[in-house]
Amino acid sequence: MKKKSQPKIKVFLVDDHPAVREGVRSYLTTQGSVLVVGEASDAQEALRKVKKLAPEVIILDVNLPSLDGGELARKLRQTVPAAKIIGFSVHASQEYVVRMARCGAHGYVTKDAPTAKLVEAICHVHRGGLYFPPEMSDAILSPEAKPVSDEEKTAVLTVREREVLALLAEGLANKEVARKLGISVRTAETHREHVSHKLKIMTIAGLTKYAIQHGLTSLGLPDKPAS
Repeated sequence: MKKKSQPKIKVFLVDDHPAVREGVRSYLTTQGSVLVVGEASDAQEALRKVKKLAPEVIILDVNLPSLDGGELARKLRQTVPAAKIIGFSVHASQEYVVRMARCGAHGYVTKDAPTAKLVEAICHVHRGGLYFPPEMSDAILSPEAKPVSDEEKTAVLTVREREVLALLAEGLANKEVARKLGISVRTAETHREHVSHKLKIMTIAGLTKYAIQHGLTSLGLPDKPAS
């Protein structure tokens, strides 16, 4: 009697880079255990499509321009509670991994890891397991720290980080920020990463809103009279 084949795991991809989606999709379609049922480039498209497609595993880019990956993970858990979520990112730092875990992700794989690791993660979370870097288990399981007020967050920013935040809020790209402050582009990028981590805001839209609300930029406010 012919053995019945196992049904394929229905996977959905969320990433704003078409090349990344194409590469991941192409690899996954070669795997007999996985079926890519759909993909999206932003949060709205993802939430709309997963409701209809009901994927079993969602591969979620952590740094989407429209909405922080952690916030989208929460929304996806509400929209398709049965789906397992795997954070997918260029960032390997503990802060990113822990945040995704606390926002409901079941696993985390870096984009520079061998693609076979992603398949391993898909199969593992589909079976009900968790797939996170083993060295971060303690941090993931430790109680979440007491919420920090916006005033306390702003206080921990250095003068240079505030300058970078203000310029980003005014619409300047990293290259323009670097030229304006007389620093290298890499240094400007590093400052931006530090600001995002300290404020726990990963999108430019969110940083801009924060800067305006806390008076760190004159954007959207009346010009100050010359002194």
